[in-house]
Amino acid sequence: MQIVHTAQIDSPIGSLRVASTERGLAYLELPFASGRGLRGWLRRYLPDARCADGFAPNRAAIAQILEYLEGKRVIFELPLDLRGTKFQSAVWQALLEIPYGETRSYAQIAKRVGQPTALRAVGAANGANPVALVVPCHRVIASDGRLGGYGGGLRLKAKLLAMERSRPSQGQLL
Repeated sequence: MQIVHTAQIDSPIGSLRVASTERGLAYLELPFASGRGLRGWLRRYLPDARCADGFAPNRAAIAQILEYLEGKRVIFELPLDLRGTKFQSAVWQALLEIPYGETRSYAQIAKRVGQPTALRAVGAANGANPVALVVPCHRVIASDGRLGGYGGGLRLKAKLLAMERSRPSQGQLL
């Protein structure tokens, strides 16, 4: 039986819940997140897993997420345990390639993953991203510059983009 270690933390944007497996960070729940949350994610991807409170197994993820939210980190260096379809995985990889402080359109991501007409599917993959912030789906916007959707809400998306644009992106820590 797989064990998923979970921890809840207070952050500058509100309460966050992180979950990791032995392979890495698997889930990050934002405050005010839309969707089914950790319970729904577990039911879909790890239905037989057992949850255990565990700050220690999540220590590196928590530290790096807090550094990012405090404007001190621009690159995450965490093992990830991402579970999704082949297409979702390709989109998430493309998101990881968007530099700190920059944005890409849904169309650019669709083109990047070899499916130039799959804008809605890219949006759906963005919405299914289990580790928002770490896999920076907030950096994806509409072709006309509008923010589009975000699981943590458009106010948080705008705040994250503004934070990133206000800081230099050289190096992993500022």
